[in-house]
Amino acid sequence: MLTTYHTIAESGVTEIIIKGSRFICSLKRVHSEDEAKAFIQAVKKEHWKATHNCSAYLIGDQNEIQRAHDDGEPSGTAGVPMLEVLKKNDLRYVAAVVTRYFGGTKLGAGGLIRAYSRSVATALKDIGIVVRSLQTKVGCLVSYSASGKLENYLAQAPYTLIEAQYTDQVCFLCGIPTEDISHFQDAVTDVMNGRVVFEVGEEDYVERSISTAYDEADEGEIE
Repeated sequence: MLTTYHTIAESGVTEIIIKGSRFICSLKRVHSEDEAKAFIQAVKKEHWKATHNCSAYLIGDQNEIQRAHDDGEPSGTAGVPMLEVLKKNDLRYVAAVVTRYFGGTKLGAGGLIRAYSRSVATALKDIGIVVRSLQTKVGCLVSYSASGKLENYLAQAPYTLIEAQYTDQVCFLCGIPTEDISHFQDAVTDVMNGRVVFEVGEEDYVERSISTAYDEADEGEIE
């Protein structure tokens, strides 16, 4: 099991227009090849009138499964460029389908490569990328009067604040690397002068948004 990996923030769909053709990119997290194939078939069913539904996906901790399909476009002009954008962004467990509705202007091999790359890159930029890190969830319970001090500390500390829960007390739920729990508790205890109670939960993946690496295909005009 990976301790850290990058994937898309959520499933989503974006659309761009190039030389009159519509390029609709659908992205989804997938955890098996069967799930990826089912997603691709669902998109094809939705867009059954489209000229092409090209696809690519990466599955496995080390991306052991990599597939790309041109769906009738000239060989190597659609699926592989889509796959390369996913790989350049160091993603795991992601499937992409780019649906093309032909607009009447042929793009040529180079134009198709840039168009399909741009479609996936634009979708990644719009939908976002997260880093998923295997961490232990630790709750820090404090009084309302002391919550501001702890909130300020957590905002500057190198830890992930998952959420704040408000009941009769305030609980700041944090994602902490398991090996750092003791250090984290000591630091918070010191900041709060001992006025804090910890609840150590289970180890799970915690997500944090990161800047999206936009592919170079975004630059320049498609001839």
